[in-house]
Amino acid sequence: MSIRILLPTHSGGLETYALRGDPVPRPAGGAAFNRIAYSAAHVVADPIATVDPWVDCAIDWDATIGYRRHLWSLGLGVAEAMDTAQRGMGLDWATSLELIRRSLDAARDIPGARVASGCGTDHLAPEAARTADDVIAAYEEQVGAIEALGGRLILMASRALVRVARGPDDYARVYGRILEQVREPVILHWLGDMFDPQLRGYWGDEDISRAMDTALDVIAAHAEKVDGIKISLLDKDREIEMRRRLPAGVRMYTGDDFNYAELIAGDGVGDLPNHRQSDALLGIFDAIAPAASAALAALGGGDTARFHEILAPTVPLSRHIFAAPTRFYKTGVVCMAWLNGHQDHFSMVGGQQSARSVQHVAELFRLADQAGVLERPDLAVERMARWLAVHGIQQS
Repeated sequence: MSIRILLPTHSGGLETYALRGDPVPRPAGGAAFNRIAYSAAHVVADPIATVDPWVDCAIDWDATIGYRRHLWSLGLGVAEAMDTAQRGMGLDWATSLELIRRSLDAARDIPGARVASGCGTDHLAPEAARTADDVIAAYEEQVGAIEALGGRLILMASRALVRVARGPDDYARVYGRILEQVREPVILHWLGDMFDPQLRGYWGDEDISRAMDTALDVIAAHAEKVDGIKISLLDKDREIEMRRRLPAGVRMYTGDDFNYAELIAGDGVGDLPNHRQSDALLGIFDAIAPAASAALAALGGGDTARFHEILAPTVPLSRHIFAAPTRFYKTGVVCMAWLNGHQDHFSMVGGQQSARSVQHVAELFRLADQAGVLERPDLAVERMARWLAVHGIQQS
């Protein structure tokens, strides 16, 4: 007998939805990937902490680190303290550093576990920054703190730099100063304004072509200190254009949660191996981790058809989760973790569980089932029914 649930529709009515209930099988352990793949991981809030959730940051550390162990068990790396972890939307720098410390400690017990940690300027309020030197000092503080823990860096985009920069030269100076100092090659992160409106005009220009030129000039001048760049512009053509212009050995980490499957598979075009496909650093991999792992294992084994067979159904789900306003995608990511039993509540830092509508979550549920990423369909239905009841929708 099929599993059914009463769900709201966008027209304002209700419909009985029959689940497919056919989750993608978890891949066998030890499968080899031929791409580097990081999941930007979410944090689990502590829903019973005595705090004001719109103001204070309370984390359930055991559940948060437990989810990272889940990602590592699937062969995925963890991109820590990034925007998926609500960095800048509820997660402050002090808590981010503690998160990084705990993740690095946990990773030491797991052979091959990858962690790359977000390093920004978010402890410096943009309105408090006066000059590019203020931004440099803020970056230096976080670089020093993370490197002291033995962490590798993802150099995140800076709201403060957008505020004080007078043009591309200021970006070149700030990034040049930081890259000269870092101990190991870093991942740069170009986050589009669809993810964070305060980052409009990053690299000193709202014209994407000119901004890309500036970013590539920075990378070329410091290629030995750049492992790769993650771009989150949701524009596959721009990513491919930039990928084909990178120096030898500098990776493109796709941050395109709309077109990741084809970008990871690659097009085989380019003068250098790193021009022909993208590696991955994706928020959606948090929500579809078993499917992502199974697909990457198939690709690593030379079965490109199976790679696309697994990932293609996840793309509509991802496009829904990351639909405008894109910055609220974290709500869908955390909802998926709850539906799949990786945490026992659907509460978020900053109260962000309320950032999406009931209809949005209902459609997420349908698309997740159709993509085969509801890991335990019976549990997902039971939890979804309880959540709907809180919103006045009773199952008949």
